[in-house]
Amino acid sequence: MAPPDLPLDRLQRWMQDVVVRDRRAKDVDQVILPSRTLTAPERLEIYHRMYPIRMREALESDYPGLRHFLGDEAFDDLVQRYVAAHPSRSYTLNRLGDHLADFIARSAGLRRGAFCAELARLEHAIAVVFDAPENPVLDGAVVAEMGEAVADLRLRPIDAFRLLQFRYPVGAYLDSVRDDDESHDHPRVALKNTWIAVFRRDYSVQRLDLEKEQYSLLEALQGGATLGEAVLATMRRSRRALAPEEFFRWFRRWTAAGIFRATDSDTLSSGL
Repeated sequence: MAPPDLPLDRLQRWMQDVVVRDRRAKDVDQVILPSRTLTAPERLEIYHRMYPIRMREALESDYPGLRHFLGDEAFDDLVQRYVAAHPSRSYTLNRLGDHLADFIARSAGLRRGAFCAELARLEHAIAVVFDAPENPVLDGAVVAEMGEAVADLRLRPIDAFRLLQFRYPVGAYLDSVRDDDESHDHPRVALKNTWIAVFRRDYSVQRLDLEKEQYSLLEALQGGATLGEAVLATMRRSRRALAPEEFFRWFRRWTAAGIFRATDSDTLSSGL
């Protein structure tokens, strides 16, 4: 029951339980007033019916590639099962899909479930990066003046950055879905290792398709290695010979893209 003198937090939990789980409350007339045309239960029923629709809209907005691959019927079924297991618990629906990739990976009977889980993980990263805090970015001109001391830098990616590796070409599939040309061929769902960096720059989410060695270098930097340490580790792990010029070309490109957080001026001047 939900008596009318409940504290606000308990009343909110009661309301969520009724709307989300469709638990009928005998005392609804004591909590919700009728309108001129609707009874109190009828007014509450509007929210109950709109809840799954709103959940679907939120997930469809963040996971267009997944919806496209599954089709409307299978996507609707996935949303229904997922929201039942992971109802919204935040004031914002931006976090609704936080567990979707793991949920898909554990689900049985979903068509190409492993591919769908990776596609959901990529689209979730895009959504998270879109909402991440803004950071000052590393000044490439200042770094260029450091000379050999740049090897001692410990670089941290900005908050709006995610580094990902996949067993399927989910990036290529997502690109094909976003193509306005409906005749665009979608890549075949087959095993193919891919590496991707997702980041936000100038209010726009961007994606970099990476080579394995580029991923390895960024992974080492993200783990706290200095630039010099990351380069040496990548060279040791690579199956092909890498010239130092390649690393510096990558580094300049990434710095220009703004994926590294600004480093303290004292650290820059000391090269530590």
